[in-house]
Amino acid sequence: MMDTYYAAVYWGNRVESAEACARRAETFFHLLSRCDADFIRWFEKADSRKKALQLQFEPTYETFLRFFKRRSYRMGKVGFIFGAWTGHLEDERGGMVRFKCGLETVGVSNSCLLQLPREAPGTERVLTVPVLAEMVRAMVAAWEPDYGGVFSNTYQRARDESVGQPYTGWLMYLSHRRGQVPPLPEPVRVEPVEDKGSLLILTPERFNGHEARHAALADEVRASLDKAGLLKESIITLPAPT
Repeated sequence: MMDTYYAAVYWGNRVESAEACARRAETFFHLLSRCDADFIRWFEKADSRKKALQLQFEPTYETFLRFFKRRSYRMGKVGFIFGAWTGHLEDERGGMVRFKCGLETVGVSNSCLLQLPREAPGTERVLTVPVLAEMVRAMVAAWEPDYGGVFSNTYQRARDESVGQPYTGWLMYLSHRRGQVPPLPEPVRVEPVEDKGSLLILTPERFNGHEARHAALADEVRASLDKAGLLKESIITLPAPT
């Protein structure tokens, strides 16, 4: 059976200005465009496909500053929320992205989530370890999250992991703020992400939550990370960049 996937990163309370969030958003979309050609063209969301296709924008610092002045993209006194679309139908190529930045609200994480392709040819091109690893690194560089990765919808539905804790994914990112990654079973690979954290790659082939061996490996990895204290629920307050 086929599985479907999304990429996401999460971080705790970090109040940031419109200017800071606009810089992060510009960095994210710029780095994401290098991962695959499907992520070059972007549109604002709208009530209909026809209307949305008339709302193409360039994901620049100036564009996001303009967006963040709108009430629809603000979350109260501090924080911003934004969603965009590549123009492809979700079942074809994914391409939906949404992020929350600059929030200081207990129970609501800052986050960035990207829906990944569900059908060929996008799946064959994007759902590979090299492309997905580059994507996660782009998200880390832009948003400086606490944790994240690339996640199987099938595995997530089966395990129903707790909100506020790192999810177990095909690829997992854990900030050094959470602690040191322990030794993990084969074939898991651990790579540094600059000086920010660690990228865990559970399988070199496509992870499938329907496969018992993949699910068992993910369970074993999660148990090891939990024992090492890396999965504790936390709301981290981070200083805004100067």
